Amino acid sequence: MKLLGSVASPYARKVRIVMSEKRVECVFEVDAPWSATSKVPEHNPLGKIPVLITENGSAIYDSRVIVEYLDNLTPLNRLIPEPNRQRIDVKRWEALADGLCDALVAIHLEKARPQQQQSAEWIVRQEKKIDASLKAIAADLGDKTWCSGEQYNLSDISVGCALGYLDLRFSHIDWRNQYPNIAKLAEKLALRPSFKETESSTPRSLKASA
Repeated sequence: MKLLGSVASPYARKVRIVMSEKRVECVFEVDAPWSATSKVPEHNPLGKIPVLITENGSAIYDSRVIVEYLDNLTPLNRLIPEPNRQRIDVKRWEALADGLCDALVAIHLEKARPQQQQSAEWIVRQEKKIDASLKAIAADLGDKTWCSGEQYNLSDISVGCALGYLDLRFSHIDWRNQYPNIAKLAEKLALRPSFKETESSTPRSLKASA
């Protein structure tokens, strides 16, 4: 299998972490969808990353669909619970974390535009989503060990990737002091091999290492 994505993408990182935790071997190919030579549009009509190309050549997108596909490949280290109520809770956490990423990416892209073309109103709107998302994550996490249930799962991976991207693009936001329970979770996640591996700026083959 082959995964098309960028090193900085929190959505691609989520998939890479799931692959590591599930011990799924896959080649990670760095591909910027805005590049004229990008292969992404050949596999995803939306022109977005990540895209998983399976062994039979079919393409799977977006990250939420890819991680569910990967989790069903093998019963090893299940990251999405099978009972419906628990599964929905994990997917809700994933939606919240991905929504936080969406707001962060939107601001990053807006600020990459020429200053005279930037919309201050649009940026403020996204900043409000960031504040609300962090507040919701902190409230829902409370004093629990993990985001959803008694074990580490996709909800924790999703939140961890969002926080990693927050640090990457918006290091001035002091969320750790404001939300110490989220900071505690982030510190714990950072110790996992799968999170350490995907911090690297050097693309590598995704193999068992969790």
